[in-house]
Amino acid sequence: MLFKDFARDVNPHQAYRIKKLSRQLETAESYAEWKSIALKIDEESGAQEWKLDNCSPYFDAEIIVHRLALLRRYRQQKRTRDLMYILSEGLTYDIANIGHPLLFSVTHVGTKKIIEDYVSEVSEGLAFIASEDCECLTSEEKIGFFEQCQKAFGQPAMMFSGGSTLGLFHTGVCKALMEQDLMPKVLSGSSAGAIMTGMLGVSKPSEFMEILKGHNFYSEAFHFRKLSDLLRGNGGLADVKYLKNFLKENLGDMTFAEAKKTSGLNINIAVAPYDASQDARIMNAYTAPDLLVWSAVLASCAVPILFPPVKLTSKRYDGQFTPYMASTRWVDGSVRSDFPQEKMARLYNINYTIASQVNPHIVPFMQNDISRFRKDMLSWPERIIRRQGKVITKGVMDFARERVGSVPPIRRLLDHGYGVVDQRYYGDVNIVGKQSLRHYSYMLQNPRPYLFKVLQREGERATWPKISLIETHARVGKTIQHCLELLHYQKSPEKQHAEFIAV
Repeated sequence: MLFKDFARDVNPHQAYRIKKLSRQLETAESYAEWKSIALKIDEESGAQEWKLDNCSPYFDAEIIVHRLALLRRYRQQKRTRDLMYILSEGLTYDIANIGHPLLFSVTHVGTKKIIEDYVSEVSEGLAFIASEDCECLTSEEKIGFFEQCQKAFGQPAMMFSGGSTLGLFHTGVCKALMEQDLMPKVLSGSSAGAIMTGMLGVSKPSEFMEILKGHNFYSEAFHFRKLSDLLRGNGGLADVKYLKNFLKENLGDMTFAEAKKTSGLNINIAVAPYDASQDARIMNAYTAPDLLVWSAVLASCAVPILFPPVKLTSKRYDGQFTPYMASTRWVDGSVRSDFPQEKMARLYNINYTIASQVNPHIVPFMQNDISRFRKDMLSWPERIIRRQGKVITKGVMDFARERVGSVPPIRRLLDHGYGVVDQRYYGDVNIVGKQSLRHYSYMLQNPRPYLFKVLQREGERATWPKISLIETHARVGKTIQHCLELLHYQKSPEKQHAEFIAV
């Protein structure tokens, strides 16, 4: 058995209370309410006792206990240089494997207490170095130390999958993370996820929560063509003009470079050349600064068969619109790069990723953390079938491409299929949408208030159980960021002038 079954140790009265609380958990209306109920379940089930036991095969408790004692002693004794040395030595969110997903799968809220204490102590040590109590360092030395820490620790990224109208689920994920101040500043999106990324990317931070109310999403984005038009060819099942108008109305004529200045976010849109022999790309303020955001999002939404391939548009230095790689047509990025993790890691120093996944052809095959990481004998058959099934599928597609590659439409379809199978669809933290026949019926509906509310709430509820894990990953990075902001503020000319006048 992977974990201790706490339910076996409870009496019938406790079991009744746990069952009752579990029903309440499913209908919680806010994270605060969800967390309060979840803590009661952990207490009733005895899962809280697991937090006090340092024994676990998934992390090295001995390293954490030793480092925690040193950090606490150096901070309390104000041994700043020793504290800086030991902090620099272990600046990673998963030191001694404390970020392992299975350490967050036993209790509803939190993980081992020694891990929580360690992360808290690292944050307190960093805060001490930035504070006025640390007198042996100059402001320049402190800023230099924290800038080095920021590079060493890295930053998180949020990735939104495709999924057509099911992408409204992403708004609930964003809402839950923003309410807890856990939203990363690096975002990527493909297809429906590109719309979510674009909406946030062209907006000011003060407008984010207003966007998540959904008013900008209600639109006739999908307008299916008549049969007579389909028979003539030259297009997909849906009329791309309606989607294009929706995107231009909501994203404006802002380039990626302009979007970064406006929102402070690093947004990345995944697109793929229609010629499947070319690799997919991510468009952002570094790789395509002059490209119009709405143009990249439109290309990322150009799902083969549903929409035709599109051309991209950029804005020249004089404000004129010009074709971007005029001879190339582009399609949905999710067919070959739903989650462009490696490319973003090179650009932004990413340390971990959060994936919001609602793609209808992916969700049914995704596993939860316990199923993915379990290594007992009973898990071997499924693991072998999954791995070999992927290898066999790719082999069959390769064989078919060699035999019928001379027929362009079939070759292109096989290339896209190969790209879908060959991708990695998991992040370090995974927030996965529901999958049912009802959800498939939502896919090509135009967004409406009721549907928006349903899918957003599903996104929120799917995110709440992951908050503890994300908080643990994010706390040290956020402490470093806040310390740097404080030190830069204290050194600013306005602050120095105000202090001079006060003296």
